[in-house]
Amino acid sequence: MDTTVDEHGTTEALATRIRDARESAKLTQAQVAAELGVSRPTLIAMEKGTRAITPLELVKLARLYGRDVANLLRPSQPPASIRAKFRTGLMTSPNDTELDEAVDELEHFADNYVDLLRRSQSRLPGRPPAVRPTDYLGPQGAGEALATEERNRLGLGDGPLQWLREVLEVEVGLRIFLLDLPSKVAGVFINVEPLGGCIGVNRNHPPQRRRWTMAHEYAHYLASRDRPEVTRLGSGRLNDSERFAEAFAANFLMPRNGVVRRFHELKQDSGGKATPTTLIQLAHTYRVSVQALCLRLETLDLIKHGTWDRLKNHNFQPRAAADMLNLVPVPDSGEPLPYHYRTLATQLYVDGDITETQFAQYLDMSVVEARKEFHKLTSTSDVGEDGQPQIVDLLDSVE
Repeated sequence: MDTTVDEHGTTEALATRIRDARESAKLTQAQVAAELGVSRPTLIAMEKGTRAITPLELVKLARLYGRDVANLLRPSQPPASIRAKFRTGLMTSPNDTELDEAVDELEHFADNYVDLLRRSQSRLPGRPPAVRPTDYLGPQGAGEALATEERNRLGLGDGPLQWLREVLEVEVGLRIFLLDLPSKVAGVFINVEPLGGCIGVNRNHPPQRRRWTMAHEYAHYLASRDRPEVTRLGSGRLNDSERFAEAFAANFLMPRNGVVRRFHELKQDSGGKATPTTLIQLAHTYRVSVQALCLRLETLDLIKHGTWDRLKNHNFQPRAAADMLNLVPVPDSGEPLPYHYRTLATQLYVDGDITETQFAQYLDMSVVEARKEFHKLTSTSDVGEDGQPQIVDLLDSVE
């Protein structure tokens, strides 16, 4: 972090923060200078760090940008402008307001994450892999090869991956945020210092779709992490980069050997025939949609091509069928913030390094909601000696 200060200027971190805040507020230098009652060259000097900012000017700027003074005064440099990186041709138009707001949200959480790391003097979790070349094979072949390689690197075997987000956050070292993205945007990816790979997933999409999006963006991280990505649904013919990411997601979530083995086991249980029940059970096992499972089985030539289209044309209802089979969906917390982020905030609050109000602000919650979240993060379900369920307070249990 850079907190150097010129004799007549201000910290580089503060200069960067007021510039980024102005850009996020979509205000010109001329507009802000007029509000402050200074010349535009003076404001430019403030944003370069060569002219000191008075306390009154700082308060005015915070009010103008809708920021807390404390946020602007953070000594750590904010992550490299996420907004600026996404602006390079990724927004469909200057009026793509919803996506613009989601990028602002991601930038806000990333800055908070960096501040939590600074306060706690902690390191980020994960074992980030090196960037992998993919041009030695076509998109489909590269996707399968890299998915197999990553599963082997992480020791995942070829079985169903139940806790995908936890693996990506803790083992790989990705920072996953659930954002209010436009309905046609499944996710976004950006690699930004000092956090590394950050994934934004559409929190309004179903859990199976969110898992697929995580795996899809993971592929971009492995192959082209210096290029920001916006994954849009229904955008027509896919380019090679998107075809690769889709192939990686299919193979990482449903590895060939494991799917083939389990498909034949279920088929044998059904008298040697693949039925809709077979498909539903297999989709439930791998925590993917029946559509994704069908398309995967078609690719592996395990069922006839066009099976999903035929089921859809016959008004097949996967969720209703799963309910009839008593297949209960695996709980999905839908937490908007990474687990490590939330535990850092919790530990700082427990240690008295931040106030309850600050704890709530980091979690983007009201104080009442933050108290409930604190209880969740500091307790766990367990079974007592009498065999009855109990809640263990992790703080009280520490000697």
